[in-house]
Amino acid sequence: MLTVRVGGVPEHFNLAWHLAIESGMFTSKGIQIDWVDVPGGTGAMCKALRNNELDMAIALTEGVVSDILHGNPSKIVQFYVNSPLQWGIFVNAKSNINTISQMQGYKYAISRYKSGSHLMAYVNASDNNLNINNDTDFEVVGNLDGARKALAENTSQLFMWEKYTTKPYVDNGEFKMIGECSTPWPCFVITATNHFLVQHELVLNQILSIVNLSCLVMTNNSKAPAMIAERYGIKENDAKLWFKDLEYACHQQMNEKQWNDILARLLKFEIINRLPELNEICYDKNVELVY
Repeated sequence: MLTVRVGGVPEHFNLAWHLAIESGMFTSKGIQIDWVDVPGGTGAMCKALRNNELDMAIALTEGVVSDILHGNPSKIVQFYVNSPLQWGIFVNAKSNINTISQMQGYKYAISRYKSGSHLMAYVNASDNNLNINNDTDFEVVGNLDGARKALAENTSQLFMWEKYTTKPYVDNGEFKMIGECSTPWPCFVITATNHFLVQHELVLNQILSIVNLSCLVMTNNSKAPAMIAERYGIKENDAKLWFKDLEYACHQQMNEKQWNDILARLLKFEIINRLPELNEICYDKNVELVY
């Protein structure tokens, strides 16, 4: 039995992984998935991949691409969620900030530099003609709980996180949501370290096949929103709204043209500073060439 260390955020997107683990889909193929919840998000997962603490991770597209170009010895092996991530923009419920146009000059709570909460601040700023000062406009808080503390103590005033994960704190009167920002690309990718790719290519393909089947089954399960609500503390109506717009990739092949479009957008938003060759960031055996 080969043990594979897989990291992901403790959020509803990864229910398909947990259902596959619980039903024995991996162990029946001789694979033991050692799942690691990473509440610190993409930045923390990238660090864990670098430090050989994870073999694979399900992380945000923009954060993974940026970190690979900064030396992370990993490759993206497939898209996981094709639909965009709906980021909510949150402030303390007592804040005088009520609209995106009022965000200028306030500090963002972020999980880590190069995380989604950091990089999407630039996307939102670009969309709304806001200026961000790299040196003074961010506070690293680690995770959602760190952001709750920072906004309560007013050491930061703004926070961007997945909308439905954070909405319970709007419902309980702790946060106020002043806007939304969608990723202009597929939001989650599956990443593996170069060492794992070299050593366990066959196992990787088995894992991806199982996950894609689990995603397909979950997509067609009418009870999925109720499971999401129960497991993740989301109101069932919110779970239904999220589930309606969810599009899992459900296949290993990635399209070259789609990647070129994504990279051009990442460059436009200054998340990356150059256009890389696809084999720098992607597992080339899973890229369909378009001529």
